[in-house]
Amino acid sequence: MLYLYFVLLTGGVVLLIAGIVEQRRHYAALHSIPSRVLVNGIRGKSSITRLCAGALRGGDLVTVAKTTGTAARFIHPDATEEPVYRKFGIANVVEQIGIVRRAATYRPHALVIECMAVMPALQEVNQSKLIRSTIGVLCNVREDHLAEMGPTLDDVARSLCRSMPEGGICVTAEKERFHILEEEARARDCRLVYADPDTVTDAELRGFSWFTFKENVAIALVVAELCGVERQVALQGMYDAPPDPGVLSVERYVSPEGGRLAFANVFAANDPESTLMNVNQLLDLGAISRPLNVVINCRPDRVERNGQMGEIIPDLRPDHVFVIGNPSKSAIDAIPAEWQDRAVDLGGERRSAEEFMPAMLGRMPDGSSLVAIGNIHGQGEELLEYLAELPADESTPETGQDAVPAAVAQPIHLDPYAPYPAAYEERYQASQTQEIPLVRIPAQSATEHPGPYAAPYQHGVGDRHDEPGTAETHGWGHRPADPDERTQGWDHRPADPDERTQGWDHRPADPDQRKPPYS
Repeated sequence: MLYLYFVLLTGGVVLLIAGIVEQRRHYAALHSIPSRVLVNGIRGKSSITRLCAGALRGGDLVTVAKTTGTAARFIHPDATEEPVYRKFGIANVVEQIGIVRRAATYRPHALVIECMAVMPALQEVNQSKLIRSTIGVLCNVREDHLAEMGPTLDDVARSLCRSMPEGGICVTAEKERFHILEEEARARDCRLVYADPDTVTDAELRGFSWFTFKENVAIALVVAELCGVERQVALQGMYDAPPDPGVLSVERYVSPEGGRLAFANVFAANDPESTLMNVNQLLDLGAISRPLNVVINCRPDRVERNGQMGEIIPDLRPDHVFVIGNPSKSAIDAIPAEWQDRAVDLGGERRSAEEFMPAMLGRMPDGSSLVAIGNIHGQGEELLEYLAELPADESTPETGQDAVPAAVAQPIHLDPYAPYPAAYEERYQASQTQEIPLVRIPAQSATEHPGPYAAPYQHGVGDRHDEPGTAETHGWGHRPADPDERTQGWDHRPADPDERTQGWDHRPADPDQRKPPYS
């Protein structure tokens, strides 16, 4: 019996020592990356992660990124990417440790990583133990994950604030609950910065070959500015960044009867507010037009969300509302009475797309638009697979001079934890990654790229909280107008470049020592 106690004690000591060693290795990897950006929020995290990474790459900063949303991807400094391997296909926040260790091998200036935690306690662990971000992003507060972070939107806002860096900077485009975020930021000695979407012009937004929001672009521009990247350079980097596989898109098909159809996949917007924003943006850009039809896919484990999608029908003003999935009644009953006559129940637990799609397409005239909302699983996936088999509409749509370029193709599966079809992965890898080479990072001079290390958050500037729309520069900046004063007061950097390299960067001045270990 004494022997068993000895084995148990020895095993516990070994595990304790291994844990301490692993923690030290992880913290060493974190500290080798000067700027760490953690992106959190309800909607648009993956897109913002890619935008921030693209903006920093545009400023010639060695940047590694990792997304977690529609398709988890590890993005290399040269913008090539690959899927994140998950054992048994299960996502776990512990995978961030391996991501940080892998990113550190590039000796990057910045790491942009998407928060993958939902539970408030895990969000705090993700920030305080796993990432220790120097710049936090809290993109928005929406009505989702109420069971874990709710029940109210104020509760969701406070839960998301657990990812704020203590003594650091947090960037947000959330306006309605800015006062809550400000209160939480003050408690963490964190400087809250408002990214004003009005600073992004329509012309700048049209530079993208895929659909995004001004709020997302504004956040990425603020992050780039904090890292010392100029606006135009950052924008060009964002234009060149590859979009997320789940990016909002519009596909054009020809139905079996010869009718033209513009299809918008908005399944990824799980809450009503984001759904309305997506549809309205597509209408404003002319990507879809009226007559407009809406299809709601229902799931038995998302009854509340089914009803939320039915409630927003008056705001969408469609000609027809097709309801598929199960229980369809949960969405139809939520549609206001004056719109009930436009609802068409095509639902059913085991109905295949070959049954309900002909009835749906038969009710839409030539040139109609169809918007898919709600939940993708079940009949939603079958709908996408059915449409993917239809011939593409090659005719040129009538567009104005301000029309945006065609969006990238939408993948069939949007389950972040399910593997993609082999054919889709092969196509996506061929278009985005080709071969993923080992990247040799060129040696840089001691004075090159001082921007990412000009971080006021490392000097405890936590007593200033910018109010939305009141800042001096684009609604967020509150900085001295004098460039010299800005360098000495805002950036808090040594004036001597050599001192900056040795003292601020915490990296060897010898270029040979700064190369990746594998180069």
